[in-house]
Formats: sequence, C-alpha cells, structure tokens
Amino acid sequence: MSAVQSEYSLFTRDPEAEVLPTCRELGIGFVAYSPLGRGILSGAVTRPDQFADDDFRAHTPRFQADNLARNVLLVERLGAVASTRGCTPAQLALAWVLAQGDDIVPIPGTKRRRWLEEDVAALAVELTAEEMAAIEAIAPPGAAVGDRYPPEHMARVNV
Repeated sequence: MSAVQSEYSLFTRDPEAEVLPTCRELGIGFVAYSPLGRGILSGAVTRPDQFADDDFRAHTPRFQADNLARNVLLVERLGAVASTRGCTPAQLALAWVLAQGDDIVPIPGTKRRRWLEEDVAALAVELTAEEMAAIEAIAPPGAAVGDRYPPEHMARVNV
C-alpha cells in the first residue's frame, strides 16, 4: 500500500488518533480529501439555504441550521487569523493541512479556475508556531458541531 485516502481537515480530525500514526509507522502516504470541510472552511458557506436539495450538504448534520451557525462562528474566527496572515480562509485551512506533515497531500475539490489558483497559492503560506497555536485554540479536535455524514452513513465510518 502506498497511500491512504481519507477525509481530513480542521473540522474532521479523526485520522490523527490512529490512521496517521499507523501510516507514518508503515511509510504510507496520506491523501486528505475535503481539506476545506466540504467548503465551509473557505468562508463561502454561511447559510443552509445556499444548498440545492440534491447537494449532499443539505442533508448533513454539520450543515444544518443551528450546527452550521456555530460552525460559521468558528470559521469567522479562523478568517480573522487568515486576514492577519494576509491569506484567505481557504488558504489558511489548506496551509494547516500541509503543515501536518510532508507525508500528507490535500486534494481540495474545485469547480472554478479562480478557486484552483487560490488553493495552489496556499503552498506559499507557511504558518508560524504562533499561528498554528491560534488555529489550534480556535479549532481543536472535535470543535466542529454536527456529524460529517447523516446517521445512516456515520454507522459505516471508522468501524
């Protein structure tokens, strides 16, 4: 096995407990999908009515009204760190994933060239120890409110 692909972001930190240490022990790379937390960490997702009925997020607990409102507050606090750093919230979130180790490769999904260019620019954002501490204080493991999948799907995650 040369790589493991799993969801990993500031809002989904499950792999830190067992998967990442095991990958490192065995010399296996880690591909982080959804490093922008299904878009919420970009700062563009702010209301549940933004989603079409066929959008997966419309039916995900993390994006439901009260949960989304609380998660948006976290993103706004992260946005303040990004602003101080001179980058976008998406770039901050990607830089954080990149700072977790050279063996982690984030694969953000995008539909627009401008977002791709923004994502690539995150490679130039090298976070300081103080910035990493500020980010960790805002979004420690478990900070995001609501499961990342509906209950019937969560039953199959991390089993």
